[in-house]
Amino acid sequence: MKLQNTLGRKASHQAPNSSAAVPRVGQAVPRQCPVQTRQVACNVQTPSRPSLGGNSAKPVQINLRDEDYDEGFGGGGSKGLFTSTNPELRRVTPADVAGRVKVKVVYTVLEAQYQSALTAAVQAINSTNKTVCFELVGYLLEELRDVKNFEAFKADLADANVFIGSLIFIEELAEKIVEAVDPVRANLDACVIFPSMPAVMKLNKLGTFSMSQLGQSKSLIGEFIKSARKNNDNFEEGLLKLVRTLPKVLKFLPSDKAQDARNFVQGLQYWLGGNSDNLQNFLLTLVQAYVPALKGVTFEIADPELFPEVGIWHPLAPCMYEDVKEYLNWYDTRRDLKLPADAPVIGLVLQRSHLVTGDEGHYSGVVGELEARGAKVVPVFAGGLDFSSPVKKFFYDPLGSGKAFVDTVVSLTGFALVGGPARQDAPKAVEALTNLNVPYLVSLPLVFQTTEEWLDSELGVHPVQVALQVALPELDGALEPIVFAGRDSNTGKSHSLPDRIESLAKRAINWATLRKKKNADKKLAITVFSFPPDKGNVGTAAYLNVFGSIFRVLKNLKACGYDVGNLPANDMELIQSVLTQKEAKFNSTELNIAYKMPVAEYSQLCEYSEALEENWGKPPGQLNSNGQELLIYGQQYGNVFIGVQPTFGYEGDPMRLLFSRSASPHHGFAAYYTFLEKIFKADAVLHFGTHGSLEFMPGKQVGMSGVCYPDSLIGSIPNLYYYAANNPSEATIAKRRSYANTISYLTPPAENAGLYKGLKELKELISSYQGMRESGRAEQICATIIETARQCNLDKDVDLPADDAAAKELTIDQRDLVIGNVYRKLMEIESRLLPCGLHVVGVPPTAEEAVATLVNIAEIDRPDQKPEPIKGLPGIMAAAIGRDIESIYQGNNRGVLADVDLLQRITEACRACVREFVRERTGLDGRIGVSFLPSLLKWTGFYQEPLTRALQGSEFSRANREDLANTFKYLEFCLTQVVQDNELGALVEALDGKYTQPGPGGDPIRNPGVLPTGKNIHALDPQSIPTQAALKSAALIVERLLDREKINNGGKYPESIALVLWGTDNIKTYGESLAQVLMMVGVRPVADSLGRVNKLEVIPLSELGRPRIDVVVNCSGVFRDLFVNQMLLLDRAIKMAAEQDEPEEMNFVRKHARQQAAEMGISLRDAATRVFSNSSGSYSSNVNLAVENSSWSDEQQLQEMYLKRKSFAFNSDRPGAGGEEGREIFERALKTVDVTFQNLDSSEISLTDVSHYFDSDPTKLVGSLRADGRAPSAYIADTTTANGQVRTLGETVRLDARTKLLNPKWYEGMLSSGYEGVREIQKRLTNTMGWSATSGMVDNWVYDEANSTFIEDPEMAARLLEANPNSFRKLVATFLEANGRGYWDASEEQLERLRSMYQDVEDKIEGVE
Repeated sequence: MKLQNTLGRKASHQAPNSSAAVPRVGQAVPRQCPVQTRQVACNVQTPSRPSLGGNSAKPVQINLRDEDYDEGFGGGGSKGLFTSTNPELRRVTPADVAGRVKVKVVYTVLEAQYQSALTAAVQAINSTNKTVCFELVGYLLEELRDVKNFEAFKADLADANVFIGSLIFIEELAEKIVEAVDPVRANLDACVIFPSMPAVMKLNKLGTFSMSQLGQSKSLIGEFIKSARKNNDNFEEGLLKLVRTLPKVLKFLPSDKAQDARNFVQGLQYWLGGNSDNLQNFLLTLVQAYVPALKGVTFEIADPELFPEVGIWHPLAPCMYEDVKEYLNWYDTRRDLKLPADAPVIGLVLQRSHLVTGDEGHYSGVVGELEARGAKVVPVFAGGLDFSSPVKKFFYDPLGSGKAFVDTVVSLTGFALVGGPARQDAPKAVEALTNLNVPYLVSLPLVFQTTEEWLDSELGVHPVQVALQVALPELDGALEPIVFAGRDSNTGKSHSLPDRIESLAKRAINWATLRKKKNADKKLAITVFSFPPDKGNVGTAAYLNVFGSIFRVLKNLKACGYDVGNLPANDMELIQSVLTQKEAKFNSTELNIAYKMPVAEYSQLCEYSEALEENWGKPPGQLNSNGQELLIYGQQYGNVFIGVQPTFGYEGDPMRLLFSRSASPHHGFAAYYTFLEKIFKADAVLHFGTHGSLEFMPGKQVGMSGVCYPDSLIGSIPNLYYYAANNPSEATIAKRRSYANTISYLTPPAENAGLYKGLKELKELISSYQGMRESGRAEQICATIIETARQCNLDKDVDLPADDAAAKELTIDQRDLVIGNVYRKLMEIESRLLPCGLHVVGVPPTAEEAVATLVNIAEIDRPDQKPEPIKGLPGIMAAAIGRDIESIYQGNNRGVLADVDLLQRITEACRACVREFVRERTGLDGRIGVSFLPSLLKWTGFYQEPLTRALQGSEFSRANREDLANTFKYLEFCLTQVVQDNELGALVEALDGKYTQPGPGGDPIRNPGVLPTGKNIHALDPQSIPTQAALKSAALIVERLLDREKINNGGKYPESIALVLWGTDNIKTYGESLAQVLMMVGVRPVADSLGRVNKLEVIPLSELGRPRIDVVVNCSGVFRDLFVNQMLLLDRAIKMAAEQDEPEEMNFVRKHARQQAAEMGISLRDAATRVFSNSSGSYSSNVNLAVENSSWSDEQQLQEMYLKRKSFAFNSDRPGAGGEEGREIFERALKTVDVTFQNLDSSEISLTDVSHYFDSDPTKLVGSLRADGRAPSAYIADTTTANGQVRTLGETVRLDARTKLLNPKWYEGMLSSGYEGVREIQKRLTNTMGWSATSGMVDNWVYDEANSTFIEDPEMAARLLEANPNSFRKLVATFLEANGRGYWDASEEQLERLRSMYQDVEDKIEGVE
């Protein structure tokens, strides 16, 4: 075999002003390349920006579809599929058989890069070979979803001689391959499958050889697959290594089998070689050996041409290089390109298969664009799927300093750095990238769609490609999933997309510039948010003291050599400078104006300004404008600009909120980002806190084009984004749609809510009762407890005797049950975790502040923890006294006084253990360090282990020491993680142009791997959920939900449940709420052979033991963006349930679908549509915006917003259609709903913390749609603790009010942050009113108590007014609005005080004395 290393390739994209020369496509590559003129092979430009409204003319686009294309549904593709390309375009037939043997070959591949080379190989044989000719037809894997294509595929196989398959790793399509090929396999002369799913690999057939026969008594492939799954190895790479070792195995096989196995190995080498010559020889080898009609015929067949496994390629180079010094010697002596010595160096990562098959035009385009912009390029490749090897080999200083030679790495493969379609090895990738320590970008070539289909699609990139080539690279720390290449449906070849490549090149070079520029010269634009738009809301961010954090960031940047000008003395002065100086706090409606942009300048600099005029008219418009100029709000300190991001602009316009599919940016918004890039000339932008509006602007969900607004707005500025660690879903949207490096920050330290006022008194009374329950005073104490419980408004949460007479008639057991339930409710309030205060970036919690978090971490059993399972502390304590913790939980939930009290004692014992454990590790500064006291005690001999001290003399003193030691070893790790911090360090490193370590986002209690913060947040592999653990938890919650509703509904099951799926919740819980839907309809998810969840099986009614419950699933816009494959999985599951031939009284899905099919005249499958969300690129129902801005007239208007914006159906039969308008079926499904349901999974975010929850609540809407007008029951599942609960919505709202809004510990913690704390209090009240509007589940006493706490207390009111007058004014206005809308029955005295106070605040703000 000869080694071929003379493969240079050609460019297909002309970069502007380039002096670099690239050979034309198809030209032979000489050993020495003369200087030539760059040729343009493709120029597919993103089209004109589409109109956002009306019936505007469609922009002119290049049509890459075949003539039979059917517009189909809105998602881009015939019959709602992702691609409509016609396989007939790949059919090659001989012009004249002329007596030759005709062999028919059918092939199926994941990607299209082999199409051109295979076609050329067959055409060459057909035109020159006198013995054999070929008919060739190819199918892209994705095309087999289409019924017509699948039938054509089977018809082609029926008379085929040879079938070839490669990279078939999508389970449902792999099943189709097996379904089609297996029946005809015996008739095929040869069946060759290269790395694919195991079931497809087993189809291999070459004479006596098959994969299952490899080895002696065992199957090598089978053993390999088991090992790969067990060790989480990369499947494809490992399989390639296995096949490379097969020659060693062959000597153990009989000679006939050995020859067939050799043919398979050689065939793989031909295939991986990929060029036309290799593929000609591959086909001739197959037909010579296995086609009976050619038996005895010998062709002249060359050995495979082998190419380097790893190397460096350049479109102008005379060869592939295997040494970076040789490459640089050639590069630096080029006559066509002269670059300065300090030019940025961009490392590109390529797939060798594209190079050897001649499908490298898109790579050439990127190389040319980067060089034209003054960058040196090192394009490396790998033949397998481990791209870390060329990174390690070629991206370091060739002189051996160990430093990175490249300044930025851009992978053009789309794949994870280590791995392909089946699996990845993120730890190996992260290790390689951490050592290299430069920014890492992964750009995408279109795989499953043509360019035209992608341009037309609202979804953007195909969801399977998102899962494989966006989500998986993010686990490596990848940034910026820009689509840089399209695909031609006729040739299958990739081609560059000039405007996308231009954007990619600019951004890559700008990241590289951060490595080279001096800190003193770097310009940073810090962007804060103000939502809802109000001067009191500047610096909005979840759980973050924004200006306190910015102040710390600025001081740290100053220490690192940045020019931050004359810093204010403290964060309060910083706030005031942005709000327009200290005295302007009360007498100016404007923020500080940093820049006034003339309209002419704006129109010249903002290329897309005209596209905004349809919605907003001519600039400057009314927002961020003085009528003549566009205003940029903010303040500059040296080279740092602190700017206020403009808001959506729709907030105060109810008609736009009602009718808009999405809010487009207004001129002021566009002007702000134009200012940052073109006038201030920021080297980077830092978006500060969770979250702004940029990433939620209209455009494709993932893989945006140049006319998608987030792409246009961010331009070429590197985007850094401080994001809450507990919100990975929205952080992922920011990563994908605004190209952000999302740096995590910690949520505030959690504390137990505790008890106060009457609640504290109640606990003391219960303690007294327990000591005297059998004495004569027990009855009197019980009566006092009942009366105090009523005064504390617990009578709606606990069944209390109707009056004193009824209380006196209670037996001792009945008294215990009443008091047990009151006690249970108190402990629920007392133990609830709540974040206290607001986090300041770079300030980790003290050791003491970490205690409550550790207690909750210790509460959870972790059976899957490696290297050994972890037992939760409550379970260990229960076992110490011979009890099972689950039985204690059950008794507690029923209000059994003894179990309620026992659970409280267990909780106190757990807290004591953790507190002693932490105390021993606490230094004199209150942080984790060396404590002097234990050392002294050890020296004196009086030392006791902390756990011994905590449990000594208690009923739990016999707790299993081995289990405790194992648990506290884990807690030691968690404690170090909790108090570590790299939030400031990660920012500085990113600004230095270094790699930011990736890390999962989520709840640090469920997953301490979220910590420490300062990581580049990622979500998870969407194909991995729901997990088995999530399925187990989901089954328990569904059981509790159904039991609760049966109690409330006369023993009857609900027929239909409306529920919401959130992105972050499903990431934190690994798909629990997703699994709940499946459990309700009685369908079980099944993992495929590689552990990916994409299969389903119906649970028989005999096993289910109850009816199948119908569902109406509304997915948040973020869930839709992250988990569209899971949405389609749910749709498949619901339709499977509807199609079961079962009695309607046992299958409510079928019952309702049949009714709706008859009423609407549609099929049963279409009538079973139950999965809905917003239209693509749109988020929320806008109910929250209307409530937050008081811009709604009545509840009917809010309900109409919900129906219009949340009624887009997702249909697994038309996966490419995205969200199709489906209001009629949405309304009909909602009419059958008996229960509305949501989940709370994190102690940090509850019902009134954010507006999302009420924004998606359909409770009152369902009541208005039902024929009987009955309001549905509304429930909330709370899985924030190990003892998961299902409460009514009303109970949960009351619990939220008691633990946060009305709790002195919470509101004093907030007020410690001053200005921002007042806003947090006001926000909770607004969100509480939102629940009144959508559900009617807020009790009058909640408003009364809040009014008493914040308004009627003169000292409190004065504090709020002084700290943030604008937010206090909004607080007062919200009380008045709640009364005006009928949600709060206030006294005239209360209202008069509020009106008077509102006028006083208004006068003070406006400067009226």
